[in-house]
Amino acid sequence: MEHHHDHLLEELDYYFRKMVRKFVVERDKIAIEGLVSLPQILILRLLDQKGPHKAGELADELDFTTGAITALCDKLVKAGLIERARTDLDRRIVIVRITEAGKAFLKRNEGIKGKVPGVLFDGFTEEEKRIHLDFCLRILANLPRMSEAVKPFTTPRNE
Repeated sequence: MEHHHDHLLEELDYYFRKMVRKFVVERDKIAIEGLVSLPQILILRLLDQKGPHKAGELADELDFTTGAITALCDKLVKAGLIERARTDLDRRIVIVRITEAGKAFLKRNEGIKGKVPGVLFDGFTEEEKRIHLDFCLRILANLPRMSEAVKPFTTPRNE
């Protein structure tokens, strides 16, 4: 029985990782108006809905590294869709905020909302979507323990 269980776990692990990688590859093929990636749209939407943010706050909210956020924001600044500014309270703190051009971009491309999940979950029943959501939430809850589980194996060996 244990052998079958191991095989099932291996298969789940393999397809989960394959799914994550393939999602990223497909996502990265997309450039809205030949310019803006889906992660950049997430940044624009967040700034539009919740106002100016520091790079670190964007990273926390969107689950990106600060480095990744900086690179994504650099391109958005260059495109004129967001701007960097210093806060009045503390001149050292840099925030990013959406520009009028950024708001216009979101408006022009409103139709993109729901397109990706619509494709990803095509053919799933409402019940299957609910079950899938439950699985996703449980995997997310387990994720922080992942690095902990392999900790004993991560210390360098002196041989």
